[in-house]
Amino acid sequence: MAQMGTNKIAKLIRALKERKARKEHCMFVVEGTRFVNEIPCDYEIEFYAFSESFVNKNSTILYENRSNTYIFDNKVFNDFSDTETPQGILAVCRKKNFEIEKIVKNKNGLFIVAENISDPGNLGTIIRTADACGVNAVFLSKGCVDLYNSKVLRSTMGSVFHIPVIADIDIDYCIDVLKNENVNLYAAHLKGKKTLYEYNLKNSAAFVIGNEANGISESTANKCDNLIKIPMLGKAESLNASIAAAILMYEAVRQRIAK
Repeated sequence: MAQMGTNKIAKLIRALKERKARKEHCMFVVEGTRFVNEIPCDYEIEFYAFSESFVNKNSTILYENRSNTYIFDNKVFNDFSDTETPQGILAVCRKKNFEIEKIVKNKNGLFIVAENISDPGNLGTIIRTADACGVNAVFLSKGCVDLYNSKVLRSTMGSVFHIPVIADIDIDYCIDVLKNENVNLYAAHLKGKKTLYEYNLKNSAAFVIGNEANGISESTANKCDNLIKIPMLGKAESLNASIAAAILMYEAVRQRIAK
């Protein structure tokens, strides 16, 4: 049976709104009925928290069977929430650890390396698209917006649970590991001479996606095997980072499913 929430639990939930606390406790908050119900069995859930209104309208037995559950006054729960219309349910999860060295050994794998992506919506969309494209993993540099930021999580639409996403990586080390496994690195870049449609993307490949305003750093560009361009026939000078990433990924998908 769900128990009444304590000040200690309330304090932890509030603290986890901040990146520093999420990193310190290795936990993050998932909010909303659909999102909470998508948490896979292999993720450790510390506890669930509900509003009184939610408990009055819904059974919590399935949640109680999986972890500890706490009920909070509606006003207190709304204080936890990062949404305008709270649904009255959240879960506090343990972060999952992945090893780059093991993940990149996937034969003919497809990977995304995100460098300094700062917009939560862009990052969430990149992860969601990577999931749709069957990408094997997404690597996030230390300069990216926090993966467990509530806006990023919501933008992934649950895809954060479907594929490995490794945050706070050293991008130079990540690139070295990929190269050691013979993964070709491609980066959309203004200096690119050939379009993405001129490359064979059926073999192991990684797309490097840069910052929305500045693109990828010169040091990272110099480590990539190919600088490629996305053809633009209109007057726009650049594309949104998540759109560029989607175009790159779906060209790899097109080539891989073509008969």
